[in-house]
Amino acid sequence: MKKRFKHALVIGASSGIGAALVRQLASEGCRVAALARREDKLRELTRDAGEDQVITRVHDVTAIDEVPALFQEIARDLGGLDLVIYAAGIMRPVAFDEFNTEADLEMIRTNYEGAVAWLNPAAERFGAVGRGCIVGIGSVAGDRGRSGNPAYGSSKAALDTYLEALRNRIARKGVRVVTIKPGFVDTEMIAGIPGLFWVISPEKAARIILKKASRGVREAYVPARWRLVMAIIRRIPSFIFRHLKV
Repeated sequence: MKKRFKHALVIGASSGIGAALVRQLASEGCRVAALARREDKLRELTRDAGEDQVITRVHDVTAIDEVPALFQEIARDLGGLDLVIYAAGIMRPVAFDEFNTEADLEMIRTNYEGAVAWLNPAAERFGAVGRGCIVGIGSVAGDRGRSGNPAYGSSKAALDTYLEALRNRIARKGVRVVTIKPGFVDTEMIAGIPGLFWVISPEKAARIILKKASRGVREAYVPARWRLVMAIIRRIPSFIFRHLKV
């Protein structure tokens, strides 16, 4: 059954998919809390989406100690909460023969640890009331151990497994947990990368994501044709895959 959301929290809302999700939700009459590091981008987002519909908080998802109190504050200020979306994510450029531990750990902290810090309290709240929807924005990059950017792919694979485990824990209580795996989306993250295909706009991605969330699907590739592509890639034997610089 399709659900219309009334109170939503989007973590990682300053640009790209996160900002598009805020705009789309606000246009549908949903009250939205938008969280991001960049205050100037949040002000711009509020002007675009409407000050009556959007509240903002400046927050770095690696500041995990801030999360419990901030989560409760946002739920109170919104007047409720029925949708939480973790859209924060970074992908640092890594040369094929580069091993930059600090850059790798930064991606893991943002893409995975921040998600756990925010989605744990969401799961606890929704599980207690027996309703709500959690959405995690993963990536097709998490479906296979790609040599091109090991930490990015593994952070998304970890998020995928975490969301599945969360779903198995709280779905029986009436809570929906949706894993989203986008392909290439026209954002700052992929700017300057050559040879990309099937690139879609953040706005199109947001429309698909909210459609999937409202229906409570377990997992969705965005757009859907990536499901077939990744099914093929997962079946490539390791002795061949290791020679592909992807």
